[in-house]
Amino acid sequence: MDNAHIIELIKKEVVPAVGCTEPAAVALCVAYACEALGCLPEKIDVKLSANVLKNAMGVGIPGTGMSGLPIAVALGALIGKSSYQLEVFKDCNPEALAAAKKYISEERISIGLTTDSDEMLYIDVRCSGDSLPAQAIPSSGAFPQKRAPSLFGSQRPLDGTACCLAESRAIIAREHTGLVFQEGPCVPTFDRRDSLGGAAEEDTTEELTLRQVFDFATTVPLADIEFINESRRLNEAASEAALEGNYGHELGKTLTRPMGKGIFGDTIFSHILSATSNACDARMAGAMIPVMSNSGSGNQGIAATLPVVVFARENHNTEEELTRALVLSHLTAIYIKQSLGRLSALCGCVVASTGSSCGLTYLMGGGYEQVAASVKNMIANLAGMVCDGAKPSCALKVSSGVSTAVLSAMLAVQNHSVSSYEGLIEDDVDRCIHNMTRLGSLGMKETDKMVLDIMTHKKS
Repeated sequence: MDNAHIIELIKKEVVPAVGCTEPAAVALCVAYACEALGCLPEKIDVKLSANVLKNAMGVGIPGTGMSGLPIAVALGALIGKSSYQLEVFKDCNPEALAAAKKYISEERISIGLTTDSDEMLYIDVRCSGDSLPAQAIPSSGAFPQKRAPSLFGSQRPLDGTACCLAESRAIIAREHTGLVFQEGPCVPTFDRRDSLGGAAEEDTTEELTLRQVFDFATTVPLADIEFINESRRLNEAASEAALEGNYGHELGKTLTRPMGKGIFGDTIFSHILSATSNACDARMAGAMIPVMSNSGSGNQGIAATLPVVVFARENHNTEEELTRALVLSHLTAIYIKQSLGRLSALCGCVVASTGSSCGLTYLMGGGYEQVAASVKNMIANLAGMVCDGAKPSCALKVSSGVSTAVLSAMLAVQNHSVSSYEGLIEDDVDRCIHNMTRLGSLGMKETDKMVLDIMTHKKS
């Protein structure tokens, strides 16, 4: 891949998100289906792949104080706009929340597992309700304008035009914003389902290597990668905002209190852990705070960003070194995720923390060989961490990944690396990465099924 394509890839994968990306993607798909229908649906039927269901069951929804899929679906119908993409919840307010709770109480929403696709990320939404007749729909396929101004009120056209019972459908697959199908009375039919079932169109796994990732991050003209500093701004702001509330299990705040300082000290290491955990605490609890995601995950974006930012600031690295370290961290995570897949049985914090370990190693003065060593050290330690869904306790997993990232970097810059005689590790670092992603995407499939079975059959 040339530099232009790598920059395009980073910009595609490092994007803002409000709330956990799985319920946001579900709400986005609901918004697409509602726009296709042209009105607030009487019924919404949502079918999800197991991994989407797992990641959306227990996570907080921004601005609601509630967790789980029903509120995400209701808000997607009431206030969701497809143009917002993964910031689909950003118009949530008390009026919308009250309407969403009422919508849920009327038992209009059904949610279940799909049987139509083997894709790890698959969201299928069908809506039904009163819509405008076809002849009243603008030729552009735009959302009808002759409607009551509020989605919380009447859905009948203001000019008295007769409505008819209609249905719509939208499907998002492979990527959290990857619309592959949309059909309904208010939009032209869009169908790219034939792109599913094979390799992803833009799979660059075979083109990228860790060597190329490192060379790009350390030599590309600085002006071409300044945009990555937006991840620093958003994720630092999220971490600081978390201190103003009591979110989740308050791991980040606990580390800043006297007890936390007494155990961990007032050190760069403790500051890295608290800053990263703070942002995760707030995000998983549903704070209305945007973060910069990586490869479809806000937690991955947080873990790839904040350890690098905190270390660079306290180690007095230059702005250029920080920018390049952020690119190295984010691009390493992107590289690993492209062979692992968007969703898997392997916790994404492992992937993002591996990226941050590369960034930390670079900031400590390491070159390519030390960066490769840090990757091997990470894989040797955390390759089997299981994903059991998005939830407030993800902050604990993020802190585990980040603490290992620091240790791995410290060993690497002293030229200590796990050897090829040990476990999953080989001399070739790219083969090490693919060993880990094979384990996560193929070897842990049965583990993934067991995790979902346990999560969906708990005794109350």
